[in-house]
Amino acid sequence: MDQAEGAITTARAAGAAQYATQEFAAAEAALQRSRDAVGQRDYRQALNHALDARERAQTAAREAADKKAVAGGQAARAITAAELALATAQQRLPAEAPARPAARRSAQSAASKALRSVVANATTRLQEARAHVQAQRYEDALTAATPLAEQIHAAVRAFDEAQAQPAAPRGGRRGR
Repeated sequence: MDQAEGAITTARAAGAAQYATQEFAAAEAALQRSRDAVGQRDYRQALNHALDARERAQTAAREAADKKAVAGGQAARAITAAELALATAQQRLPAEAPARPAARRSAQSAASKALRSVVANATTRLQEARAHVQAQRYEDALTAATPLAEQIHAAVRAFDEAQAQPAAPRGGRRGR
C-alpha cells in the first residue's frame, strides 16, 4: 500500500489529475478498495488492490507526462505564431503619420489606432501566455495565445486596407 501511495503521489506531481484523469481516478479508487479490504482483514484482496493501484498510478504518470509534453508543444506553437503576427503588426505601425488629406488621414488614423490597440492587447496576452508556460499551465497558455495570431492578422488586414484607400475627391472650387 505504501508503494501504491507513493506512485499516486508521484502521478499527482506529474499532473495526472489534469492530464490522465481517468487512470488517476482508477488508481485512487483501487487504493481505497485496498484500504477497505484491510479493514475487513482480507489481506490478499488488499494486496491485489494495492498492486492494481500502483500499476494504474504509474500508467497515469506516464500518460500525464506524454500529454503534458504535447500540450507544451501546442502552447509553444501558438505563442510563436502570435509573436510572428505581432512582429508583422509592429512593422506596419508608422512612427509618425505623414501629411495626407484630412478624409484619408482620419481613416488611416482610426486604423492605426485600432492596430496599436490590438498590438498592446496582444503584447499583454502574450506575456500572460508565457507566464502560464513557465508555470506549466499549458492549457491556460494555449487558451490565451491561440486566438491572438488571427486577431492580429485581422487588424493588420484592416490597417493595410485603410492605407490602400484612395484619397476622397476634394470638393474644391471650380475654375471658370
